Amino acid sequence: MGNVLSALLPVFLIIGLGAVLRRSLLPDDVHWAALERLSYYILFPALLVISIARADLGGVAVLGVCIALLGAIALMGTALIFTRDWWCRRLRLSGPSYTSLFQGALRWNTYVGLAVSGSLAGPAGLAVAAVALTVMIPTLNTMSVMVLARHGRNAAPGWTNMMAQVLRNPFIWSCAAGAIINAIHLPIPPVLMTFGDILGRSSLALGLLVVGAGLDLRSLRHPHRATFVSCALKLVVLPILAVALGLACGLSGVDLTVVAVAASVPSAPNGYVLARQMGGDAPLLAEMLTLQTLSAAITMPMVIAAVERIQSYL
Repeated sequence: MGNVLSALLPVFLIIGLGAVLRRSLLPDDVHWAALERLSYYILFPALLVISIARADLGGVAVLGVCIALLGAIALMGTALIFTRDWWCRRLRLSGPSYTSLFQGALRWNTYVGLAVSGSLAGPAGLAVAAVALTVMIPTLNTMSVMVLARHGRNAAPGWTNMMAQVLRNPFIWSCAAGAIINAIHLPIPPVLMTFGDILGRSSLALGLLVVGAGLDLRSLRHPHRATFVSCALKLVVLPILAVALGLACGLSGVDLTVVAVAASVPSAPNGYVLARQMGGDAPLLAEMLTLQTLSAAITMPMVIAAVERIQSYL
């Protein structure tokens, strides 16, 4: 438990610093909007390309990791889709509000996931995280766009426009580029690798600061019931599903630990941007993101420690 906390604490300290800076040194929204765009379109895509391109996947149980993460997402997403009417009646959700519950329960904060994976397991953890990036980012972005296109305030854009929005996502292109480079062993000049590495390393700290700046504690004065449901689904149910599938696939060690990390991180701030663009309930999603980020400081150590305890008995 001590090792888990020591790996997580720096991550949440940077998030806390972002919240402090938002209220002191950089109070203007325009500053953080610019940093968010820089991270979204340049810095984090560079990290994805470099991390996936040079990841040594020889020691990673790629198939098992993919089955565990995608299987958990598929089970949760399918359940939410088929029980949509029940959730809407039970929680008094509109179509746009339902899209926030969907995104809040499924998306993952890649910044936190990468930072924690690297802190816990070093290069081996980042290699497994690279697999998670490659399969989860395209899948979750596609699912989120489709649900928003169907239930958001804006008119359904149709399949052509829907897929165009998916394909314009810089994370998807970055994952694809990194995967191709890794698969065919494409030689990249060292100067370009160093250039991308410097950009990528800066994205983690900046991304975590932006996450902290986006926290809105005022929204938690009267939280919506759906906010608590999203926390339970994202921080408890999804990790249980992913770890159970991982164990069923024979995962262990770093592979299983990073699967637990990827499944137990809070939802992604990028979902808020997507909700604003496609007519989702962005304020409700912001509320979910805030409570999930605060709660994850407690639930993530518990999930990871539980996985380590399970592995000690196997």
